[in-house]
Amino acid sequence: MSDGAALDTLVRRFVGPGADYYARRFEALGAAAGFRWSFNPFAALAGSVWFAARGLWSWFLPFLLVESLGLVQMAIGLFGDRGREQRERAAGILRTLADRKQQIEEAIASNSPSVEALQRAAASLERALADATLQADLASKSGLFVTLIGLAIVLATRALQAGIANWTLERRFTQWRSDRNLPAGRSWQRALAGLAMLLIVVVLTGVRFARPELLPVLADFPTQRSWRIDVGDAIKAGFEWAKRAGEGFFGSITLGVRRLLDAVETVLVGTPWIVTMAVLGLLAWLSGGARVAIFTLAALAYLGLLGFWEKAMTTISLLGAAALVSITLGIPLGIYCARRPRVFAMVRPVLDFMQSMPSFVYLIPVVAFFGAGKPAAIVATLIFGSPPVVRMTVLGLQQVPEAVREAAMAFGASPRYLLFKVDLPLAARTIMAGVNQTILLSLAMVVVASLIGAKGLGEDVLEALQYASEGQGILAGLAILCCALILDRIVQGRRKP
Repeated sequence: MSDGAALDTLVRRFVGPGADYYARRFEALGAAAGFRWSFNPFAALAGSVWFAARGLWSWFLPFLLVESLGLVQMAIGLFGDRGREQRERAAGILRTLADRKQQIEEAIASNSPSVEALQRAAASLERALADATLQADLASKSGLFVTLIGLAIVLATRALQAGIANWTLERRFTQWRSDRNLPAGRSWQRALAGLAMLLIVVVLTGVRFARPELLPVLADFPTQRSWRIDVGDAIKAGFEWAKRAGEGFFGSITLGVRRLLDAVETVLVGTPWIVTMAVLGLLAWLSGGARVAIFTLAALAYLGLLGFWEKAMTTISLLGAAALVSITLGIPLGIYCARRPRVFAMVRPVLDFMQSMPSFVYLIPVVAFFGAGKPAAIVATLIFGSPPVVRMTVLGLQQVPEAVREAAMAFGASPRYLLFKVDLPLAARTIMAGVNQTILLSLAMVVVASLIGAKGLGEDVLEALQYASEGQGILAGLAILCCALILDRIVQGRRKP
């Protein structure tokens, strides 16, 4: 069998009905470079349902939404009460106007000095009533225009679908030749599923906007306020029980964090500023070179000259303690997860939860278990900033070439040697990127943590927001940025190109 005959057989197996038509179109499309416009009358008639019948779901969904938009616009124009909202507004104005006229009559009868003010208010209401009535009339007469817009959207969408249908099907045919698990042929089940989805979207949305009084349930989700109250009370009771049951556990964590923070603060805050500045400058020079040292000294000088020194050292203590704990726990956990895919499959949802939860929400359970103050701020920062270093450690170790590991094991490398001499050095850049993200996320929690009693520069930013002091807020924000960059540059060290 020749190549042309074999290809024709494959096309017929793939497309099913209409094989002769699609064989000719595929041949023309295959000879063209890139996209080529080709009108498909079946897609023009069926619209998005054609894509569903062919299993092209990634195209079906956007076309379904656009088609539904046009059909709903047509339903609103044909069956909707376009002037209903304006008439309801006019009715409300009319009731208010009637009350004002009654007040005017009473004021005239009592010779009240407020007659003139009431008459001005009534005149204003009469103008508003006339405007609302006019808008209602104009909206009621716009039904034909809205219908034409919807029809134009539907026709334009159908034309687009007809123009790209053959091209999308030919691309799917190319993929199907290498992966026979992809849907092929025309399926009535898929077509009915697509038609049902189209009808559900159009009918329900059309009723919602054109005739909302027919199904009021479409406007508001059916719920019971008591359910939220009951669930909230249950969660509160659970927190109270956990707090009582784990009092010793949470107390030990608070004590450990407080001691770590006190030690760091003693070094940074209690030490004379010139000594702290010299040590940090030397550390920056050893870690990142002369440029990092100059930047560190300049940033520290900015903090000192503007009076942020003590609060900046407190902030660095908070950032440093949180980042230190995050990195110390995150890298070993990432190494373990990289070697245990099943463990990582269980840890990943927890990391997703930790990264997706808004930062302010962390403060609720943290304050409940650890109270307000600096230890609670460090715990909240720890939870918020830990996921990147775990994820990036796993990613870096997974990206180590297997051939390199096999070569090391062939020369008799032990698991310990393989980890510390092969895997970690090759994954170091990715891991350090995770460390960088952890430090930056810890920085993001500085201002938030000030809400629960954490001192430092976040307190200045919070006060600037409360009293609308733009200048002081910007200066404090730049001071926080300096603290974060100092830590980041020292931790990152010399970056190899």
